[in-house]
Order: sequence, then structure tokens, then C-alpha cells
Amino acid sequence: MEYIGLDVHRHYTVLARMAANGDMLTTAKVKNADVGETIASYGEPCQVVLESTGNWMYIESLLETQELVEDIALAHPLEVKAIAHARIKTDKVDAKVLAHLLRTDFLPRAYRAPFAVRELRDLLRFRASLVRVRTTVKNKIHAVLIKEGLTLTVTDLFGRGGRRWLASQTLSTVHRLSVDSYLRVVDSLDAEVAGVTAEIDRQAKEHAEVEWLTSIPGIGRYTALLILAEVADISRFSDAQHFASYAGLVPSVHSTGGHTYYGPITKRGSAWLRWALVETVHRNVGRPNPINERYQRLVRRKGSAVASVAVARFLATCVYALLSEERPFQFAREARNST
Repeated sequence: MEYIGLDVHRHYTVLARMAANGDMLTTAKVKNADVGETIASYGEPCQVVLESTGNWMYIESLLETQELVEDIALAHPLEVKAIAHARIKTDKVDAKVLAHLLRTDFLPRAYRAPFAVRELRDLLRFRASLVRVRTTVKNKIHAVLIKEGLTLTVTDLFGRGGRRWLASQTLSTVHRLSVDSYLRVVDSLDAEVAGVTAEIDRQAKEHAEVEWLTSIPGIGRYTALLILAEVADISRFSDAQHFASYAGLVPSVHSTGGHTYYGPITKRGSAWLRWALVETVHRNVGRPNPINERYQRLVRRKGSAVASVAVARFLATCVYALLSEERPFQFAREARNST
């Protein structure tokens, strides 16, 4: 058995090939498209490792077609750096380190989600990117109105009433041109978002878990599917604490000399999952439901930022319970289990 570490870059990959006894056999720099054929040319069964950065999925697709590749390991970049920080850092050194960690079974592995889950993640993130672009364009229209010294008299600037109000305003030639152009861009993005949303709604019907998650106040089908895509398989988390840690909602800890200090949340793991949970908290603020009541109790003592994170962590424990036990949300039960 041979162990091959891959340091993957945008256009090329540096390959380090190591024998079972730790001897270096060869290193090579190849084009990304040639990685699979290069490994096949060695003619020996092997295990391959690469970091979960950049275009790792493309390299993985090349390796999966090679019969001699018995295992493809995905390394966690930050944990690899913590374990094997080198004073001299080159592409060859990085590839050798990966091969050595794989051979000695010290490799910190990242989760390799199934292809279908990755596709779903890309679909949901694509919609999020379209919404962010649309928000940017809308903000540009607001900026033009500020330049004109106009004060809004409508609730929704981009609804029917808001469009009529915009059309009735007297703007300079340049500003009228820019507002009308921006509005056409917004309309185009609305259509694109609607098309992607329709596909998301279709896929949401295929997942029974969506019904369980949408029973939580503030979670719709999009957010539920986003959570499912980020979770992939709830059984890979041993308990709710580990799940909350994956969402980056646990405090950082520094313990020394018998003293333990807790700092800000780690923000490690899935930023999308953390965003979904915090947004759910914000959607419930001011609504007559137990989640808002929990938020209001905390905000009076801790402030809005801490309260949002604390309730988001509580929601993480709820999500873990719902997906693990395959049931809908019951506030009294979740509150009892979280104490």
C-alpha cells in the first residue's frame, strides 16, 4: 500500500508518494487534469489525501475513476496546520505532510458529503448569492434617493405602491436613468430567484425532515433545506453539544493553571448553518411565541448580540433533537431537554 498526499492549487497539483514504511518514493508537479492518470501510472494500490479547499471536488472526481485508489481522505486544513506546522513551507513539504499523516493515521479528517448533498448545498448557496446581489442593487437605489434628499413615504419601495412613488418623483437625468436601470436589474433578479426557489420547493417535498424543521417558528422550506444540506447526516454528531460546535455557536475555551476562561463563540464549522439559526432567531423577535420570550429574557440581561447567539444555540439543540428523534418541534419538550 502506498500513501499519496496532494497539495492542490488552481491549475496544478503537487504530489508526494510515500511507501508503507515511510520512505519517500517520488514527488511530482502535474496539471490538475492529469492527477488521476499520473496516480494510475504508478501501478500500485494507494490511499490518497487532499485538503478540503478550492477545487478538491474536481480532483476527487478524477480519483474516483481509478481502480487502484482504495480510499480518498479529505483533510481538515486548519487542524492539519495545527498538528504539522512547518518552519519551511513549500508545496512539496505540504504534500509530504499530508501523506505522512495519512500513513500514520494521525490525519484530521473533514466530512465528505455525498454528491447529492453537495449539489443541494450549491443550489441553496446559489439562491443566497442571487438574493445578496439583489440586495446590493436595491441599496444602490436607496443611495440615489439619499443623494436627491428624498424621504420615503411608502413601506415597501419595491412593491406596487413603492414603484408608483418612485415614478412620481422628480430626479435629475442621471439619477432617473440609474434608478430605472437598477429597477430592471431588480426585476431580472426577482425572476431568477423565483426560478431557483421553485426548484428548491420541489426538492423540499422529497425530504420528510423539512416538515419537522418547519414546525420550528421562523423556519421556512428554504431555511429547513439549507439546514439539512449543511447537516447531511445527523448521526455523525454524537450529541447536541457537538452539533452546536459544528455550527460555531459554542464559546472558545482557554484553560490554564486551574483557571478556565470562556471567550467569544468559535465560529468554526458551517457558517451557513450558523447564519440560518441566527436568522431564525431574528425572524421570531417581536412575535408572540416562546422563542421570542426566551430572547427577550436574555436581551434584558445580556444585550441583543449575546441573546441572539444564545437562542441560536438553543435552536441548534432543538434541530438536533428533531432530526435525531424524527419528530416535529414541541417547545415545552425542547426547553426541558436544553436545561
